[in-house]
Amino acid sequence: MTAPNQDDAHAPCACGSGLRADRCCALDWAASWPRPASAPTNERARAAVAEGNGAEAERLLVELLQRSPLEVGGLWLLHEIRAGEGRNAAAEALLARIVRVDPNNLPATQALALRLFGKGALAEAERHARNAVRIAPLDAQSHNLMGMIMTEAQRPQVGEHHYRRARELLSEPSAILLANLAWNLKNQGRMAESRRLYEDSVALDPTIFQTLFGWARMEETDRNFARAGELLDQAEKLSPDNPNVLLQRAVLHGRVKAYDKAVAALAEIERRRGGALGPLAWSEKGSLLDKMGRHAEAFAAFSEAKRTLRELTGQSYLAKEAAALARRLTAFFTADRLKILPRAAVRSDVAQPIFIVGFPRSGTTMIEQSLSAHPQIAAGDELPIVNELTGLIPRMLNSPLAYPEALSELWLGDQREGLDNLRDYYLQRARQLGATRAGARWFTDKMPLNETHLGLVGLIFPQAPILHIVRHPLDVVLSVYSNHLTHGFYCAYDLVSIARHYALVAELVEHYRREMTLRYLAVRYEDVIDGQEDKVREMLGFIGAAYDPRCLAFHENRRYARTASYAQVTERLYDRSRYRYRAYRDELKPVIPMLEPIIHRLGYATD
Repeated sequence: MTAPNQDDAHAPCACGSGLRADRCCALDWAASWPRPASAPTNERARAAVAEGNGAEAERLLVELLQRSPLEVGGLWLLHEIRAGEGRNAAAEALLARIVRVDPNNLPATQALALRLFGKGALAEAERHARNAVRIAPLDAQSHNLMGMIMTEAQRPQVGEHHYRRARELLSEPSAILLANLAWNLKNQGRMAESRRLYEDSVALDPTIFQTLFGWARMEETDRNFARAGELLDQAEKLSPDNPNVLLQRAVLHGRVKAYDKAVAALAEIERRRGGALGPLAWSEKGSLLDKMGRHAEAFAAFSEAKRTLRELTGQSYLAKEAAALARRLTAFFTADRLKILPRAAVRSDVAQPIFIVGFPRSGTTMIEQSLSAHPQIAAGDELPIVNELTGLIPRMLNSPLAYPEALSELWLGDQREGLDNLRDYYLQRARQLGATRAGARWFTDKMPLNETHLGLVGLIFPQAPILHIVRHPLDVVLSVYSNHLTHGFYCAYDLVSIARHYALVAELVEHYRREMTLRYLAVRYEDVIDGQEDKVREMLGFIGAAYDPRCLAFHENRRYARTASYAQVTERLYDRSRYRYRAYRDELKPVIPMLEPIIHRLGYATD
C-alpha cells in the first residue's frame, strides 16, 4: 500500500468540513488525542453564530478541532454550521465521527440516521436508527425514524410497528406521524385504512404540504385519479410552483395516457429549474417519451436519470463485492458437497413458500399478481428473509465462518437440526411480515435476485416450487436502466454494470442447476404474453394447485404491488414491452457482447 502523502494529509479535507484531512476523514483513530476543556470555545462559537458572525464561529471551532479532533461539542457545532450551509458531505462526516466517539449520543445518532435516509443509504440509516431505539426505547422520534426507514426499505410491517409505538409514546396526536403511518399502510396495500389516517392527519393540521401530497400519491396508486388531482390542487396552494407537484401531475397524466400533457408538465419543471431535473423526473420523462415512440430522447432521459442519481447518492456498482460473493457461492455449492449436506424436513402444518425468482424487471410482479388471484395462494411480495438468513446463519449455526462456508457446521452432531431451525425462522418471519392468510396453502416470495441464493433455498425448502421468470436479457437490462432500483449491489446505476450483474447472476443460476436438484421451472415472460392460459395452467400444475380462471385476470387483483410495476399490473395483459429493446439497439450496443452468450443460451436472438 502506498503511504499517504503528507501534503495531502495537511490539505483541507475533501468532505468540506474545513478541517485538515488528517483531522477529519483521514484521522488516525489509533492516536491518543487530547481532550481539553472546550466549553469556553464552544460558548464563544455559539455566541458568534447568534450574532451572525459565522466566520468567527468557524475559526474557533476549526482551531479547537485541529488540536482535539474528538471533541464532541465542537464537532456538533461545526456540523450545525455545515448543515446550515447545505454542505451535506461535511455534515455527515462530522456526525459519523460524533457517533463513533460517543455511541450513546442520541441527537447525533438520530441526525445521522435521518441524513443517511435522506440520501437513500437505507442500510446505513437502519443501523443508526436501530441504535437510536436501543439508546432510547421510550423516545417517539427514535421509533418514527425506524418507521420511516423500514417503510422505504420495503419492510412496511416492521415500520408499522414502530410508527404505532411512536403514537403510543406521544402525549398528543401528531399530524405528521399519522401521515407517515398512512403512507406505510398505503405501501401495504391497505388503502382504506391509509385514507382514514390521511383524513385524520389533515383534520389535525390542513397546512402540511407533504401530507396532502402523500395522500394524492396514495389515491393515484389506488386508481382514484380525479381525487388525486383534487388533492394535488390543495397541495399546490400550500406550496406554489413546487416541482414535486408538477412531477406527480405528469405521473397522473401518464396513468390516463395523456402523454402530451405529461411531457408538458415535465417541461415546465425544466423551465423553472433552468433545465435541471431530478432523477425521478428524468426517469418519468424517459418513460413518457418511450410510450410516445421518441426512443432516442427517452434513452437520453434515462441516462440523465442515472447520471443525476450517481451524483446525488455517490453510489456505484459494488463489482468486487458482487464477484467475491459469486465465487464463494460457486465454490461451496458443489455436487460432491451437496450430496452429503442434509436437507430440512418439510412442514405440513403451515403454508409453504413459492419462490418467484428472476432479475428485477423480468416479469415477476405480473406472475405474482396472477398466482395470488388464486384463493389458495397468498401474495407475500418481496420478502427480505432469504437475505436476512445469509447474515444470521453464522450465529444460528454457532459458526466462526461466514455464509456460505458456515453451512459446514451442518455436518456436526449438535447442528443436525440446523436447517430445520433456518426453515422455521423463515416461516415465522413470513407470518410476521403478513405473507400468509387464512385458507391459503401457499404464499409467494418474489424478492428480486433471490436466485443468487438458490443453493440455500434448496437446502431449507427442498420441495418448494421455484418459478424462474426469464425475459429477453436486453429487455431486462433496458427496463432496469429506465427505473430506480437498489437491488444487486447498486448495479442499476449504470448500463454496463446492469449487464455485468445480470451475467453474473445468470451464471450462478446455471451453476446451481448443474450441481443440485431443485424443484425448478423456467417461465418465459414472452410465452406468458403469447399463451397466458397455457402458462398459468402449467405454473399452477407445477405448484400443485388446481386451475382457477381468476388467475388470468391479474389486472383485477386489487392488492398493491410494491414495485416499479405497480401501474402496469393494473392493466390487461399487453405485449408492448415484449422485445422493446429493438427500438434501442444502437444505445444498447455496449452491452450486447456481454449478454450475447446468455441470450443464445436462453433461446433468444439479437435481431
